[in-house]
Amino acid sequence: MKHKLILTTLLAALAPLSSQAADLEISVSNLTAGIYFTPLLVAAHPAASHLFQIGQGASGALQAMAEGGDIAGLKTAVEAAGGQTLANPANGLLAPAQSAQAILSTTAANTRLSLTAMLLPTNDGFVGLDGWVIPTAPGTYTVDLNAYDAGTEANTELMNPGAGGAPGVSGIPADPSGKAGSGGTGVVPAAPNDAEPHVVHIHRGVLGDTNASGGTSDLDSRSHRWLNPVARITVVVK
Repeated sequence: MKHKLILTTLLAALAPLSSQAADLEISVSNLTAGIYFTPLLVAAHPAASHLFQIGQGASGALQAMAEGGDIAGLKTAVEAAGGQTLANPANGLLAPAQSAQAILSTTAANTRLSLTAMLLPTNDGFVGLDGWVIPTAPGTYTVDLNAYDAGTEANTELMNPGAGGAPGVSGIPADPSGKAGSGGTGVVPAAPNDAEPHVVHIHRGVLGDTNASGGTSDLDSRSHRWLNPVARITVVVK
């Protein structure tokens, strides 16, 4: 009886640590020298839901974000699962070496934190955080974030601004830096997309070249290449 009472008391004490509301101050920093992030989506959500998962095929909503920067579908999916979202805390693109801040008060059920944003200029690259466990102890926590490839589009490294980043239409929708060229032949063929796995995976980066009106790539190897990590998220738990 005594042991049962001790166990019951211990479980009651531990329960709030595994599921409780939290007030979060969130800062996202772009660590790259020449890559822009499209509008960010930061989400607090239950453990069973995800914005993306490494090794899994991309959802239609993830494809729309990774190829064109459209976060609407992911936002809707998170909220339908009971999650909470911060959409576009930078009020537009997050430029190289810049940061965006936001505040999020989570409910007890939303114990995980995730983040996505497309990388420009890429075909279907994005910065991501998948299901990070929100700490229950107050303090400051920092996580470095990698670039991922959605696996939905061949990394041709060719510009196609007219397509607007429509899912399934090959080409990079924009280069905010203005340093991209034109006339490239393509690092890989646009179809079939067989030069990479068709699941979410770590992005291999871009090759680029220094030929602004030809070569294999429309990207500038002096400006557009990067190494992981590409971003850093700092979370202050109150």
